Amino acid sequence: MSERLQTGDVAPAFSLPDADGHEVSLSDHTGRKVIVYFYPAALTPGCTKQACDFTDNLDLLAASGYDVIGISPDKPEKLAKFRDKESLSVTLLADPEKKVLETYGAYGEKKLYGKTVTGVIRSTIIVDEQGKVDRALYNVKATGHVAKIIKDLGL
Repeated sequence: MSERLQTGDVAPAFSLPDADGHEVSLSDHTGRKVIVYFYPAALTPGCTKQACDFTDNLDLLAASGYDVIGISPDKPEKLAKFRDKESLSVTLLADPEKKVLETYGAYGEKKLYGKTVTGVIRSTIIVDEQGKVDRALYNVKATGHVAKIIKDLGL
């Protein structure tokens, strides 16, 4: 299992394809705060709820200086279906090799229905304008998570 990030760590650089196959890098957001959230699979109930919550709050987050990026092991084609079906406006990135997921500590052993399995650990990393980890939240719940972030950030 990969190491979890801690507050103050430098956020690992990444470049991944978005739903349309265009490369998006963390460095594209230098000078802005970025909420990078990791979710198991597009078009599933919990992940849909979480992505819709981020989309519904995107204007508030953007006005407060935050960009939002969702990363899953899905391929770009599935992300495009997900975006279009749910009218999502958050940036969705594909990490089918799970390299970024592992680098961010968002892939490894977890409990699922009482069993230990290996998979995506639902996580949110908030990166500051200098590219450092402001907050690292692991094993978060899909429902209510965005509201909690907004409250915790005082937005």
